[in-house]
Amino acid sequence: MLSIRAVTDPSDPAIAAFGALQERAYFEPDMLIPAPYIAHMLARPGGARRDTLLVAEDERGRVLGGTLFHYLPDAGTGFSSFLGVEADARGRGVARALNAARRETLQGQGAAGVFIDVVNPERLSDEQRAAEAAVGSDPRSRRASFHALGFRTVDVRYEQPVGGEDGGPVTDMDLLYQPFTDEQGSVPAALVSETMRAYWTPWLGAVRAAQHAQELQDRAGGRERVPLLPATASPSAFQR
Repeated sequence: MLSIRAVTDPSDPAIAAFGALQERAYFEPDMLIPAPYIAHMLARPGGARRDTLLVAEDERGRVLGGTLFHYLPDAGTGFSSFLGVEADARGRGVARALNAARRETLQGQGAAGVFIDVVNPERLSDEQRAAEAAVGSDPRSRRASFHALGFRTVDVRYEQPVGGEDGGPVTDMDLLYQPFTDEQGSVPAALVSETMRAYWTPWLGAVRAAQHAQELQDRAGGRERVPLLPATASPSAFQR
């Protein structure tokens, strides 16, 4: 029997279990939010970013999967930092149940949808592909899974401001969006940039976050709405 619950106590052992799950499931552990910092985030609820950790547990209390995400009141949207499932629990509907619970939580907070950033298999190095294989994951399957969950690729070139080579931007990821409304074909460019400004501000500070959000808006090329493509597709800027 599968149960999903929100972790609210910063001393809950499920936080450490989720942190360990992240490291087993993802090929670049340095890109993840570590368990001690997640506990710190949950100890400070409210504010400009409302953090939630949901875990899926079996009847013995073992953590089979989890998702860490954030409601951003200034943008009226959510951003999901991670969703993962233990290898031996995959194919049992855990990810779909977590996705549904995340959506229900964010909709209850007033979010219009949720964004995630996901690696693009076409832009991974041979070393990164080998690291993916070593943890039993496949970037193409991951994108297909997110498409099945309702996510779509935002048609704009996306850069995570820090974490790349020599401290520069990460350029091998795309931004995906799951709308909670009937508007499935596009998303307002202003919503994209405002979401990322709100998400980046606690990490980068207000000035740098606003700068990078404006750069993202500029890469939309003046479009008021940005098309949403299949989650398995790359943004059009990479298809030329």
